[in-house]
Amino acid sequence: MIDIREITPGRAYGCKFKVKEARDEFDRKWPNMSDTPFHHYAEVEGFGFLKQRDTEQELVVVIDEKSEQEFVCSYDDIWDVDEVEIIEDESE
Repeated sequence: MIDIREITPGRAYGCKFKVKEARDEFDRKWPNMSDTPFHHYAEVEGFGFLKQRDTEQELVVVIDEKSEQEFVCSYDDIWDVDEVEIIEDESE
């Protein structure tokens, strides 16, 4: 694995990450299309691709592989950073 401080700009990297997401009383992402109020935060882990890095504030923007949602994470909330090869699916 690679230390986030040692990555080379211009190359593709992926990592595991954790974030806190707002949830409603049924443990669904909040806000959502329902009228249920905010209930709690849940810690969620995932795998994503590094989009941007801020070395001064030690933050990264990670694009979640499954949802394609972007998250801002601190260096402390990412691990297993490694180079990735992104292969485009030509059938789409």
